[in-house]
Amino acid sequence: MSNGAAVIARSLYNLGVRHVFGIVGIPVIEVAEACIAQGIRFIAFRNEQAATYAASAYGYLTGKPGVCLVVGGPGVVHALAGAENASANGFPVLLLAGSAESHQRAKGAFQELNQVAAVQQYTKLAVQPASVGHVTSLMEKAYRHAYFGRPGCTYLDLPADIIQGKAQGDHDPSSSVIDPGPAPRSMADPTRIRAAVEALTAAKRPLLIVGKGAAYGKCEHAVRALHNRTQIPFLPTPMGKGVLPDDSPLNMSAARSAALRAADVILLLGARLNWILHYGEAPKFDPEVKIVQVDMHAEELGNNAGSAQLGVAGDIGLVAEQLMEQLPASYRAPPIPQTVAETRAKNTAKASKAEHGTEVPIKYQPTYRVIRETLAQVAGDRNIVYVSEGANTMDISRTAFPLNAPRNRLDAGTNATMGVGLGYAIAAKIAQPNDLVVAIEGDSAFGFSAIEVETAVRSKLPMVIYVMNNSGVYHGVDPSAYDNQDQKPLPPTALQLDTKYHALAESLGAKGYLATTLEEVQSATADAVRSNSVAIINVIIDSGKDKKLEFGWMASTKPKL
Repeated sequence: MSNGAAVIARSLYNLGVRHVFGIVGIPVIEVAEACIAQGIRFIAFRNEQAATYAASAYGYLTGKPGVCLVVGGPGVVHALAGAENASANGFPVLLLAGSAESHQRAKGAFQELNQVAAVQQYTKLAVQPASVGHVTSLMEKAYRHAYFGRPGCTYLDLPADIIQGKAQGDHDPSSSVIDPGPAPRSMADPTRIRAAVEALTAAKRPLLIVGKGAAYGKCEHAVRALHNRTQIPFLPTPMGKGVLPDDSPLNMSAARSAALRAADVILLLGARLNWILHYGEAPKFDPEVKIVQVDMHAEELGNNAGSAQLGVAGDIGLVAEQLMEQLPASYRAPPIPQTVAETRAKNTAKASKAEHGTEVPIKYQPTYRVIRETLAQVAGDRNIVYVSEGANTMDISRTAFPLNAPRNRLDAGTNATMGVGLGYAIAAKIAQPNDLVVAIEGDSAFGFSAIEVETAVRSKLPMVIYVMNNSGVYHGVDPSAYDNQDQKPLPPTALQLDTKYHALAESLGAKGYLATTLEEVQSATADAVRSNSVAIINVIIDSGKDKKLEFGWMASTKPKL
């Protein structure tokens, strides 16, 4: 007769789960131990938020739900940050949590919380089994729901009496659980395909926008075939980079604003018209633009400035193939508009000049150039996965590290969530152990999950972590202006000047480096990669000294009245 913990672990194993992220405590210790006994690796974190962020990134990279196991009450509350982030980004996650024994409900039990109700607004499905035998069907359902349809977070509540209880009879209920296999893919309505083709072939200034949905769907071969066939200029969203190679001459990233304003027809693959794309609205877009949006989630079509009549519901890879079948064999996109080409050339030259600056203290752009060039020399033929968070750190890094393969950039995403970096980096190394994982962290963002460096060290997950240290949120301050903080308090964006993150690294078992010059950045990068360990490079950069706070990505889209 199997107990509940063993049934839970075997159910997970039969679903194909081989990694579980989380933090244990009463009553889920037994579940984690049963998972380990079953052959599932348990990666023990220091904070539930980071554990759920890791599970979500694992789900994004693998296409199957990442699994996170936490304690009840406050553990679930902490994990809600990751659940909401996963649902906002469309990442598949199965969240498991222990809860109070059934007979103790409403009595003030240990860490008692109505957890199913608490998580419902952040999840696609939230359920609690009534018995040990009921665990298996709900486990399969919650796992399947997390990645069938639009991916997101699902939740299975595990009362202590079920974890510790026994299955009835000699039959092992987990034996009936099988892996649901890949999520089903759907082709689009042929009439919608014809309408999309008509719009594209009539366009004078077409533009292709590739989002992270295309990367998640692993449909880069079909999207590249469509692009090679049509030669439409394109823009990737931050995590859509690499579906089409950044080094393509048709990449308009260096003239993003100009390309968006110029387009009269946009083919939007796997991206939402949210803040990242300025809602598709003027003045960032032509007010008359036609947007052919392709998304697996039909409810997304027509949102904001999207055209519901031109929306196409279906798998992006299959839709790309359908478009190629219907497009005339002779179709090629018109040349890049001259104004856009000129803007791109001007911005490219400006960026190159900034990258070769020699100012002291060192600045982002020259530092990123040195990191990029050094990694190219020492990484060999290893694939590099970049993780980045922090407003300026992340924003500038998007263009500094070109990608020619998909799913190699993980950043703050739809929710602009700070604190995801270390969890994402750990997940990337678990999902793709042969890759070189490079995390580029703002000092403020790093602070959200810095202790997870110990998780990476203990779990033997080599990675290189840069802390871009400007002693502040967005930027730092001029210390001399705050000698008397009683009269002039530090602004809320200020952090301690020159925090020794390299010393923190050493205290957690990682290698630590301090870099204040480009030469030190180069030597630290080379040594960190060759060490094949967890390494933190504390890069002291120009503080910005009380410059005006602004975030280019969030430039106002307020319409004129």
